[in-house]
Amino acid sequence: MKLSRPPLRLRIALLYGGLVLFVGVSLLVTTLVILNNELHGAAHTQAYNALLRLGALGFAVIVLIGAVGGYFIAGQALRPITRLTQTAREITADTPDKRITMGGPEDEVRGLADTLNGMLARLDAAFESQRLFVANASHELRTPLAVIRTELEVTLSDPDADVAELRRMGEVVRAATERAQRLVDSLLTLARLQAVERGRLDVREPVDLVDLVPAVLAAADKEAAEKTVRIETDLHPARTVGDPRLLERLIGNLVENAIRHNVPDGSVRVLTGTAENRVWLEVSNGGAVIPPGEVDRLFEPFRRGGPVRTATRGAGLGLAIVRLIVDAHRGRLKATAPPLGGLAVRIDLPHLTEGSGRLRPGDPKELFAAE
Repeated sequence: MKLSRPPLRLRIALLYGGLVLFVGVSLLVTTLVILNNELHGAAHTQAYNALLRLGALGFAVIVLIGAVGGYFIAGQALRPITRLTQTAREITADTPDKRITMGGPEDEVRGLADTLNGMLARLDAAFESQRLFVANASHELRTPLAVIRTELEVTLSDPDADVAELRRMGEVVRAATERAQRLVDSLLTLARLQAVERGRLDVREPVDLVDLVPAVLAAADKEAAEKTVRIETDLHPARTVGDPRLLERLIGNLVENAIRHNVPDGSVRVLTGTAENRVWLEVSNGGAVIPPGEVDRLFEPFRRGGPVRTATRGAGLGLAIVRLIVDAHRGRLKATAPPLGGLAVRIDLPHLTEGSGRLRPGDPKELFAAE
């Protein structure tokens, strides 16, 4: 049978009592030794016994006072921790914004409360982000599913529907299914990247960003032609180490975003190069003016950046995936909104030393910290 551990307050009281006991015993023994050395004969025995009786009585009283006093002192000392525990118990899923308020000096208990408040704030932000993510994902999936259901119900309820009508319904359903599939694929990619630690990729091999650009541009040609957007390139070797599929996805998302949020007869520029101990990729485009305060928010999941960017294809996950891919490759991302409109995104990645298959030694990790 496992014995229960006494409360902290009782343990502190016993500790105080034990300390008083040790000091009292030491003092009594010392006194008896001195008395034994200084006195002799019958007077010695009588004084010795009297001192022993009175000392034991006084010693018992002192120990009792020490233990009781220690109990109350411990209660006073632990009162802030008790209040902290009570407040923590009151924080539930319905009150995630409640915090622990501790007055008094900047001591260890106050530091513990501040630490817990910081942890609660981070958890609250994470839960809120998760709730928002789930709500947005549900909303995005609801749209294609509603389209599919409506088309099926309308077409199947028409007894005179001909082959052309059924074909039209099939095309609408296929488009809606493709949209749902793209969203699910993006959600899975986002989830996998969020689980990847910085620099801990499953695939790490030498790759030149220049080799990935042609396939991306070929896939984007049709959409660029539909929006009459011109794509310009200025490509120079940019060798790094990473997952080629993710890096191609990164470039593809940036190019697709630059095309979809452009203006008719606009342009997209794709640049790559190497500078000192890093390689870089830059994708810029024209478009509507984006307030500087909105730029960072574009890289949050399901953000499209206002009404102008909302009326576009996609679920708003492209740039969020870009940021996670950059983080996974120990890279650095910087986005700016030119005064005349559009968006410019620059990605810096670790440089691969020629012929070594390794990152250039001595590269400071701070250089690749995501901004």
